[in-house]
Amino acid sequence: MRHSLEWLAPGLGLKRWALLAFAGGVLLVYSVLFGIGVLWSPQLMGGLGMGWLENRHWAALLLSVDGVAVGLFCLVYGARRVWLFQKTTPESAGEIRAASRLARGPRVVAVGGGNGLAALLRGLKAHTSNLTAVVTMADDGGSSGLLRRDMGMPPPGDLRNCLVALADDESMMSQLFKYRFPEDGGLQGHSFGNLFMAALSEVTGDFEHAVREATHVLKVRGRVLPSTLDDVVLHAQLEGGSHVTGESTITAAERLPRRVWLTPEAPRGVPQAIAAIARADLVVLGPGSLYTSVIPNALVPQVREALSETRAWVVYVCNVMTEPGETDAYTAGDHLDALHRHGLAGIIDAILVNDAPVSEEMVASYERFGARPVAVDEDRLKALGVRVVRTPVATEIGVVRHDSERLSQALIRLVR
Repeated sequence: MRHSLEWLAPGLGLKRWALLAFAGGVLLVYSVLFGIGVLWSPQLMGGLGMGWLENRHWAALLLSVDGVAVGLFCLVYGARRVWLFQKTTPESAGEIRAASRLARGPRVVAVGGGNGLAALLRGLKAHTSNLTAVVTMADDGGSSGLLRRDMGMPPPGDLRNCLVALADDESMMSQLFKYRFPEDGGLQGHSFGNLFMAALSEVTGDFEHAVREATHVLKVRGRVLPSTLDDVVLHAQLEGGSHVTGESTITAAERLPRRVWLTPEAPRGVPQAIAAIARADLVVLGPGSLYTSVIPNALVPQVREALSETRAWVVYVCNVMTEPGETDAYTAGDHLDALHRHGLAGIIDAILVNDAPVSEEMVASYERFGARPVAVDEDRLKALGVRVVRTPVATEIGVVRHDSERLSQALIRLVR
């Protein structure tokens, strides 16, 4: 009995197919009786309300045949869908119901890179499957940098992190994608996921195709797209006027970045990413490294144009802690001002800032590395023309990070 009632729960789609089969059966019986009336019993035609066709036998017979065909199709198709549902296990019924709920969720586009974007996606996938991650392609360090230089492919690292974040948590492949080879071997520094993406790019002959195939392998809930497929290099002008080249050199420099730019200066955006931003209900920038993860996406002209034209809420998620070598002593207003300097003035509708206190022990631990909690200068933020959303989203588990679930709930509340 409990199993039977489970199939009547909203969201499965079973009731609509049962209703279609029932309606098809009724139409089939009615059409057969009507055909009998056409051929042998005018009185039956009158009883069915079709006496006006009594002297139009060919038209009436054609109508009867059409009714039989449509009724039979609806009956067979609806019954087949019901039968397929009945073959499904009770566990799968719950999965179908959950998938249906997620499919009705808001269209969310998350723009950024690094661990911050992956953490955000991990929370959002519990609320909607209409998810698109638009990922920076400026990474040139670690395993991604090696593959980029050796194989001439786009850096796979940030894409891999997002694919794993959106994957089925119980998938063995998602565990493999996160595996990093030991430092004392020939594959030192590489992750299995990066090597898999490199091999898949060679097999398919196309990096974008490789990303799509990896999406199927990992059973990803949503899509992961690069912001550009051009071979871009990130440059920075530091405080004092000096310049550095390469994403990995920016945070290692002795001075803070003031301005960043890409070469080529106008890389082409990925059309699917542009279209996703245009159709979105919510666009989220960050969290993540300001100058090396978030801003590089906005330096792609088509992405920036799409952000300016979208009717969605555009929300910047400010980091909880400052980042040494990149945002030392930055307030929330400084973060927003940097975004404005890089073409996003008048585009960002709201800024989400942490409202949970950071423990004294954590503050002291971070200060040893030159980091501290980001101060929220609310009056300055409002003067910059954005709505300020304060919510307790920080968590402390060895490090201070955004809590994926609380952050995603706060963002979903905004769009709803």
